[in-house]
Amino acid sequence: MSDSNLLAQLQASFIGRDTEYPTVNGERSPRVYLDSAASTLMMAPAYNVGHEFLEHYASTHSDLHYAARGASHAFEWAHQRVLEFVGASPDRYCSFFAGSGATAGFNRMAASLSSARAERKVVLVSEMEHHSNDLPHRHHNSQVVHVPCLGEFERYGGLDMDRLGEIFEEHGENVNYIAVTGASNVTGAITPLAEVAKMAHAVGAYLIVDASQMIAHTPVSMDDADIDVLVFSGHKIYAPGSPGAVIAKKDVLNAIKPTELGGGMVDDVYIAEYMPTATLPDREEAGTPNIVGAIILGAVLDLLIRAGMDKVREKEIALIDFAWNGLKAIEGVMVYGPEPSDVPRTGTIAFNIKGFDHGLTAAAMNDFHNIQVRNGCFCAHPYVRELLKKELWEMDIDPDAPNAEADVERKRGMARASLGLYTTRADLEALLAAVEDLAGRRDEIKSLYQPVGSNGYRHSSFSPAAMDLFDPERMLQNFLDTPAQNATE
Repeated sequence: MSDSNLLAQLQASFIGRDTEYPTVNGERSPRVYLDSAASTLMMAPAYNVGHEFLEHYASTHSDLHYAARGASHAFEWAHQRVLEFVGASPDRYCSFFAGSGATAGFNRMAASLSSARAERKVVLVSEMEHHSNDLPHRHHNSQVVHVPCLGEFERYGGLDMDRLGEIFEEHGENVNYIAVTGASNVTGAITPLAEVAKMAHAVGAYLIVDASQMIAHTPVSMDDADIDVLVFSGHKIYAPGSPGAVIAKKDVLNAIKPTELGGGMVDDVYIAEYMPTATLPDREEAGTPNIVGAIILGAVLDLLIRAGMDKVREKEIALIDFAWNGLKAIEGVMVYGPEPSDVPRTGTIAFNIKGFDHGLTAAAMNDFHNIQVRNGCFCAHPYVRELLKKELWEMDIDPDAPNAEADVERKRGMARASLGLYTTRADLEALLAAVEDLAGRRDEIKSLYQPVGSNGYRHSSFSPAAMDLFDPERMLQNFLDTPAQNATE
């Protein structure tokens, strides 16, 4: 099968792509899922690999019975797929799984590096970061310097490399490491990682990369960029329920102590002492791992390697340009972040409709058009406030007010459309048509909604209950109501 045929086959393979929901007009239609930056849909062939593995399930770290032998082999295979996917040679790098996303990996690296190199007091963090790649570094280090971006107001974004160079020169060998996103989860702005790595290594600092928003969108090569540590979430790359992945240089891991202890990461334990193993990745994977999730993630990565991430990137660039230019052309719509021609970006576009709070935009997109987008500050509050600063000032709102009231929170955010491998041009045409429709019916739409909580909105007469959309108890009752059939399956 050619790469292009495989890519097309994968695009059509996602679970939930055509799930139908009701709309205000009383009809049901397939959803348009544009919330992939929060979490992607499941790639069906990879899910099938995990489901088949359950026929052979056992825990790892043994080869003395068949199932354990198979589980250990499959778990190691998943580690290898991670290394191959991010272009990390196994002689230099080690991969391990941690937590249920990227957050656990960042917390572990922040705690370990702050302890191992306590003489280096300064950590650099970009202003575009998701909280998971910001707050752990603040917590574990005594001095965090936030690196600004290019541009200002709604075009703010893309790391200011000149200012970064000045900060490295100012702090020199006091810098322990720099933590940056590979691509912003708000604007999709891509960071030039090889250049950042070169600056960091010139003063003996490490580079930690949050790849969660770039991993499914563009090729990554840790070898070429000389990245020290890279972390991503499996649920951002078509494997919901999988663990987070950490890939780090072996010399970095060998220089730090493990921060999670338990079964599987020790060579021996006595009453008086214990001896952590020197074997990687075992030392970093205490306890029984999420074997099924890791295997599903490995299967996703294997398929994407075969399809070619360069082909994925090429497909997405055309969609980004179409959506960006289309949204900009709609009167009364503001899009955020640098122009794609100025700073390369992934398929994440934040926008607002003039006169609508971000929560109202998301609710009306869902209710009237069955288009699912995210809204708010996307766990990147400082960055979003910078993007919105001018607009909030014009509304006489302090964007940095620490105790903002609910009506302020409803304005301090955006709607966000984010693409996945399954996103088509037709999906984006539907997005543009929906935004244009809502922008042209401002007063009517606003009259139909009431604010709920700090940033939510509910239609005055249309609000299906969550249990009417999916109810786990109903699914269990269906099982209990058909005992004869269940007994024969």
